[in-house]
Amino acid sequence: MLLKTIIVVLFIAVVVSLFSGLRFLVKDLGNSKRRLLFALGLRITLAALLLGTVIYGAYTGQISSRAPWDRQLHPEATTPYPIRPRPTMPAPKSAISEQAIPEQPVPNETAPAAQ
Repeated sequence: MLLKTIIVVLFIAVVVSLFSGLRFLVKDLGNSKRRLLFALGLRITLAALLLGTVIYGAYTGQISSRAPWDRQLHPEATTPYPIRPRPTMPAPKSAISEQAIPEQPVPNETAPAAQ
């Protein structure tokens, strides 16, 4: 429970740092670049701490997944289904029947051309 509280506090601190940097960017008329860079550095540090805390919690098992696709919670979802062959489909019949198209004679290329 303590780890989850730390994660929530770090996340809120990242969001506050984000909006303070926005305020420095928009409204500060003084030395805004220095304070803006400080807010950016603070946000990066807090985000790294947040990421490290989440990885630590997942590694130690204090944070677990309740996702429906999690293999540990739903082992029946990981068993392979038997592979069934696909049914063969008959070839589609054309809309025009073969009798409707008159058969054209094929010219013979070996015969000499008429002059």
